Amino acid sequence: MSENCSQNCNSCSEQCSERKEKTDFSQKLHEMSSVKKVIGIVSGKGGVGKSLVTSLLAVTMNRKGYHIAILDADITGPSIPKAFGITEKVTGNEFGLFPAISKTGIEIMSINLLLPKESDAVIWRGPILGGVVKQFWSDVIWNDIDFMFIDMPPGTGDVPLTVFQSIRLDGIIVVASPQELVAMIVTKAVNMAKTMNIPIIGLVENMSYFKCPDCGSTYQIFGESAIDQVAAQENLQVLAKLPIDPKIAGACDKGLIELYEGSLLDNAAEVLEKLGGNEK
Repeated sequence: MSENCSQNCNSCSEQCSERKEKTDFSQKLHEMSSVKKVIGIVSGKGGVGKSLVTSLLAVTMNRKGYHIAILDADITGPSIPKAFGITEKVTGNEFGLFPAISKTGIEIMSINLLLPKESDAVIWRGPILGGVVKQFWSDVIWNDIDFMFIDMPPGTGDVPLTVFQSIRLDGIIVVASPQELVAMIVTKAVNMAKTMNIPIIGLVENMSYFKCPDCGSTYQIFGESAIDQVAAQENLQVLAKLPIDPKIAGACDKGLIELYEGSLLDNAAEVLEKLGGNEK
């Protein structure tokens, strides 16, 4: 409890142990939408490949026959439309907005699909960013979605907090890279999820290694991985260790991530399937 506590919990945003009343920040899904399971893809820092993991998970689950959606909550750094080669703007009517549809039927909503130019900078303060994310949930008409993946911005700031409080997540997947410093940053993201009572499905390590196409040798370019130690410490599962693969980068740059052939996240997909599909 803060020493300046006024005892008026309704006007306070602090989640202290002495809180007597709980404020409901939850946002209602659009009445014409149907979303069964919502999975957040988070990272403690930027540049670890969170959007890549989101895209690959969506593609993997789509290939398994599930109806998939991606809500791009990284408002200031959206990259999902680029990976899927989507350039057309979203449309809407008096009932709501309609997400863009990828070549294989994945529904996608991103700020880049609303801006006049995809290169336009989004220079907004935290509350506005959070408000846009909530509108992507409540104003977009999502059509019979089995799994929605929310690509969140890095860190533990306003937008991740907004998603955690406003949207009922069925779990999160934490993305990391092998550097030793990342162990601490991953722990921060995990602790935030635990504080908010969000289930943690597991960890994915990106850029884990590079396999030489000529000699077949494996190199840990970013140093020895610490992900197994972090997983053991937090009693979490390592869902995948993704390699540095120029083919993946090329597919994203060309907007052809759906054509990438690989089974890198099959284990993660199996874990997600065990979550079931009871409609929200």
